[in-house]
Parts: sequence; C-alpha cells; structure tokens
Amino acid sequence: MVVYQPEKMHRVMLKLSGEILAGEKGYGFDDEVIDRITDDIIDLRKMGYSLAVVLGGGNIFRGGSWKNKTLDRVVLDNIGMIATIQNALYLAEILNKKNYQAEVFSALEADKVAKTYTPSRARNALQEGRICFLCGGTGNPYFTTDTAAVLRAVELELDVVLKGTKVDGLYSDDPKKNPKAEFIRTATFRECLDKKLAVMDMTAFSLALEHSIPIKIFNVSARGSIKEAALRTDIGTFIHA
Repeated sequence: MVVYQPEKMHRVMLKLSGEILAGEKGYGFDDEVIDRITDDIIDLRKMGYSLAVVLGGGNIFRGGSWKNKTLDRVVLDNIGMIATIQNALYLAEILNKKNYQAEVFSALEADKVAKTYTPSRARNALQEGRICFLCGGTGNPYFTTDTAAVLRAVELELDVVLKGTKVDGLYSDDPKKNPKAEFIRTATFRECLDKKLAVMDMTAFSLALEHSIPIKIFNVSARGSIKEAALRTDIGTFIHA
C-alpha cells in the first residue's frame, strides 16, 4: 500500500473552496476563518514550503448556477472567475499585512489589480519565496477551480495538491447518510474511478491521473489543519497513481 510521504512534498498546491472563506455565513467573508487560514498558510511557509494557492469563488458567485436558464453560461462562468480574483486579492493582502510576501496572478487579464498568470512568472515568484495566489480559474468557462488547481500544479511541477474541505477525507459512502461508511486512508486514482468516489470533477481528476499529481483530501476546519495535512500521514485521504 502506497502511503503519503511528507518528506517528499516540498512544493504544495493548496486548493480551497470559496465557501470555506464564508464560514457559517455561507456568503462573503468570515474574518475569523480567513485569519485562521492565513495563519495556517504562514505556518507552512515558515517551514520552507513553496506554496501556491487556488481559491474557488462560491462565497461570492458560483458560475454555472442560475435560475434563469436563458442566461449565457459563458458570462456567468466569467463572473465566477472574477470572484476568485477578489478572494485571492483579499487573502494576499492580509498575508502581506502579516509580513509574508504574497502575490496574485490571474488567468483573466486584470492588469490594474493582478499580474497576468504565466508559468514562468509564478515559478519565479515561488523560487523567491512568495506565496502565489493563482486566480481567474483556467481563464476559460466550463472548467472548475479544481481543474485550475491541478493544471497549475502540473505546469509548475508541484509535488502534491492539498484539497481542504469540510470533511476528513474520502468515505466508502456518505457518512451523514450511512453511519457504517468506512473512512478511506489511501486510494489509487483507478480505485476512485471504479468505486465512483467523488474526489474532484472528472477533468481535474483525469489531469491528475495523467500527470501522476497526487491529491490529499483533508478537513481544513481546525487551526493548524493545513500544516498537519502536509506533515502527517494519518490526516486525510491520499490519492495516488
């Protein structure tokens, strides 16, 4: 059985949903949650990790979710990608105020507020020790921020994607509906496909499989959870080739 090897994980992609930033409110920003998350990011950076971050935008606007089906999906997805820019700018500014260098790179052109993302720009920033927020999704509609996170991890040759969620990891069934659902500590990409375990959307998952980018799913709800997910083998679910 392949297990998570923290000693081999030095360059990390952290993927967080926008909903996590909203806390219990479900919309906008929960400053206590964001303060905790930025402190956790700093803890990881202090340990020498190179750290890229992709945020969702669901706390502001979820692209592709609309009641009026006559609205243009492309326009709505673009609004969702703009929401991710807002989230990245906010967290990066907080980190800078805490005296940790953070920079925002956007796949959508927004030159007045963020540099346009290219792999070389982000790679240089990571090498210089800056925390890099990679926002604007992939820059294209119909792709999720999960896909953006895996794509950027591939482009920047990162070691692992840490996906922070509201659950401890993967289960054999929905633990809220089935109290007998078993926690899955480690799994292969093929096992996830065969068992139809919901890890990420299929485009993101296929990209991770093709390029052998491991994914670790963990609960980001508690203080210190990001560092523990990076350092400990007994936290979360490790998914590998």
